[in-house]
Amino acid sequence: MLAMALAALDSTVVSTAVPQIVGDLGGFSYFSWLFSGYLLAVTVSLPVYGKLSDTFGRKPVLVAGAAVFLLGSLLCAVAWNMGALIAFRIVQGLGGGALQGTVQTLAADLYPLKERPKIQSKLSTVWAVSAVAGPGVGGLLAAYADWRWIFLVNLPVGAVALWLIVRHLHEPERETPATRARVDWAGALAVFACGGVLLTALVQGGVAWAWLSAPSIALLATGLALVAVVVLVERRAAEPIIPGWVWRRRTIAAVNLALGALGLLMVAPTVFLPTYAQSVLGLGPMAAGFVLSVWTLSWPVSAAFSQHVYRRIGFRDTAMLGMAAAAVILFAFPFLPYPGQAWQPALLMLLLGGALGLFQLPLIVGVQSTVGWSERGTTTASVLFCRQTGQTLGAAAFGAIANGVLAARLGGASDLDSVTRALDSGTASEATRHAIADAVHAVYLGASCAAASAFLVLLFLAPRRFPVIGD
Repeated sequence: MLAMALAALDSTVVSTAVPQIVGDLGGFSYFSWLFSGYLLAVTVSLPVYGKLSDTFGRKPVLVAGAAVFLLGSLLCAVAWNMGALIAFRIVQGLGGGALQGTVQTLAADLYPLKERPKIQSKLSTVWAVSAVAGPGVGGLLAAYADWRWIFLVNLPVGAVALWLIVRHLHEPERETPATRARVDWAGALAVFACGGVLLTALVQGGVAWAWLSAPSIALLATGLALVAVVVLVERRAAEPIIPGWVWRRRTIAAVNLALGALGLLMVAPTVFLPTYAQSVLGLGPMAAGFVLSVWTLSWPVSAAFSQHVYRRIGFRDTAMLGMAAAAVILFAFPFLPYPGQAWQPALLMLLLGGALGLFQLPLIVGVQSTVGWSERGTTTASVLFCRQTGQTLGAAAFGAIANGVLAARLGGASDLDSVTRALDSGTASEATRHAIADAVHAVYLGASCAAASAFLVLLFLAPRRFPVIGD
């Protein structure tokens, strides 16, 4: 849980310190790469660490990942300009990928099926606490100490986590294979290159450059060419980083697609709800953050409760029940009154957290229970990779939707960033607030469609009863 807290806090603690970081280092025009670079590194490294943990064991991968993360944290604290800080954030992300995937895999290794919901709900609590506490901790350190302490505080926490892992994590002895394990380094490099290029195109498209501009077309074309390279390299590898069985097995393929849709729909509340709360409801940043954070209260509670449901009706049907509820809740958001009261979206977020807790945990516990130890790391990494990729796709797609609605309502080439800045300066009209509300409503309708697609994937692709392997 301490190792997971490092990765969870790092995704939220930096956000409130951006003004201080930019004021000290400059580089305002590309500070968004502080987040994008970290996300890219985490996402593209997940499949690699999953395969390495299946080959060499969880402990060495977790220790190495924690060490890389702490090295990145130390380097971030001594960064001398924005370019260096972004590069060191990527180093952090390379360690964060090992932390996220391996901790989730260990939860299935160390606990029998009947106890996994309890430990998974505790891991969910780590993310919930980090989502609430991270922005506040980052703001306090930036205001009363120095933004560099945001990265330095990782060192003592990480040191304790490393000591506990090295001293107390004892993996059971496994049979030594007759031949020495071979690492598919060519496949790992191809996956890194392909994921990095495609995700960069999605993250920066419509932001740093237009979607139909030369950089977007070049990156997307290069990414598609690298997809072909990955397929070719992995088909020839003896021990591929992304083995074909990940997509040939119905259960794993269905969970991958469903969690990809989860990542897609999560963009609506996490990215657009704070803007809606401040621009339409007129709330301050702290109050807007509270409207969003209430779902972190119901998510772990619902996740812990889900075991009582899936033991009766199965993993698939429990997840379908949760996603059906999430689709209805997301679809209800556009029908909120204008401008409305803060408790109305907060109530929807509380209900949404409960629905998604009922959806995500049964799928992760279920899919981990369908494979043995030697395939669990790869399986866990694949579902986390799909969820992260879904979030990246969602940010690009929903950003385009929101900007398109704004341009249509305001009769120009308006985008969400410029309009919200106008609201902050007090120069925007009531028509602008209506336009922002319409844009966010369109995003939520898109998120409800993503939820419906996850429901249909589980209904038609996933087996009704997961082929669980006995402990």
